[in-house]
Amino acid sequence: MDRSAISVARGDGARAAGVRRDSRTVRAAYERFLGTGEPPGGIDPVVADSWRRSLRSGVDPDTPHPQVALADAELAAYRTAHPLAAVMPVVRELVVDGAADDGLVVAVSDEIGRLLWVEGNRRLRGTVDRVGFVEGAVWGEESVGTNAPGTALATRRAVQVIGAEHYARPVQELSCAAAPVRDPRTGRVLGVLDVTGRRAAATHVVLSLVKATVATVERELATRAATASDLASHAAGPALVDLRVLGRPVLRVPAGDRPLSLRHAEILLLLAEHPRGLAADELAVLLHPGELSDVTVRAEVSRLRHVVGALLAGSRPYRLARPLRTDADDVRAALATGDVRAAVDAYAPLLPRSVAPGVERLRAELSAEVRAAVLAAGDPDALDAWVRGADGADDHAAWTRLLAAAPAGSPQAVRARARIALLDADLAR
Repeated sequence: MDRSAISVARGDGARAAGVRRDSRTVRAAYERFLGTGEPPGGIDPVVADSWRRSLRSGVDPDTPHPQVALADAELAAYRTAHPLAAVMPVVRELVVDGAADDGLVVAVSDEIGRLLWVEGNRRLRGTVDRVGFVEGAVWGEESVGTNAPGTALATRRAVQVIGAEHYARPVQELSCAAAPVRDPRTGRVLGVLDVTGRRAAATHVVLSLVKATVATVERELATRAATASDLASHAAGPALVDLRVLGRPVLRVPAGDRPLSLRHAEILLLLAEHPRGLAADELAVLLHPGELSDVTVRAEVSRLRHVVGALLAGSRPYRLARPLRTDADDVRAALATGDVRAAVDAYAPLLPRSVAPGVERLRAELSAEVRAAVLAAGDPDALDAWVRGADGADDHAAWTRLLAAAPAGSPQAVRARARIALLDADLAR
């Protein structure tokens, strides 16, 4: 990598004047350090301090020994119970899904540097496997020397380790950027997010991506904690969370109403209607009448996670972690019991501003169900409520049915006769 490329690859520890990160300079400094035990000037101070710690720990620069202490079944159980398991869908949406195309590997570790998830580019996975960068291995500095995950844990800060800055020679063909993930309630470090690769991983863009992803993950953890607290404190109460989609979209939780954007309401409604989940391409078709990319869908779902937290489960397919009742369900429930008046009183057009094909279909279905029940019942009050609404205002059949059902000369009958005359005049034009 040339010097101009290195100049944009400086991480938090490379801002001091005179720091050099080009391969030739760093490699010469590294070899001198192994001989003298003291890094020469010009090396990133974060890296120089890490080399000293690695030397004191007795790390073999030619044969690092990452510990793998958990069997597969133990690792699987440990990962499932780890706090970062809940936010892996966010990591996959923001980083992993693009890493495969960019020749990168994404790793998430626990607080001691044990790699819990290693995902990304298949070819690079083969390379990192050969140096022991595998799920279950501990990549703390005391085991393998200077490396982004281990050094991020040692310093409690975001770091980038480029090529020969690694203490172990077998890893020096790689570069990596990592940052600690903290529990937003306590500040305790839960683990580290790392992105590893070759030339692409040495850029400042990757370090910025890691920092931004960690910030998003920590917001997600905070949202989930708040949601879990709400649910726990109201566990014995009635329905804890429901979605208002008949009119202005709102998510109702014990802590209070949370307004939703139209897009977020559309996604939650579609997932509520498809409890087994929707793949990104399926959700895209239901959300947009034209073409909507999977990347756009993943970004929208990621933003939605910031609002609803633990209500969303994994990302493949997208699904709700628990049933979500909507006010449209209330209308259907009233129809199922034969209470047509209650159904029509509760009814309003479903997300009336939405042009998402999946929502338009649900809107049309619900309107047709209510209309059919109102016409079949022949109840003047239910008919009157229907024609006063947006869907029934120009419903000729409903007005005709009201005229027949209402007492002769009643205000309802008079209004129905006048409205029918207007509709007939419009049709005659």
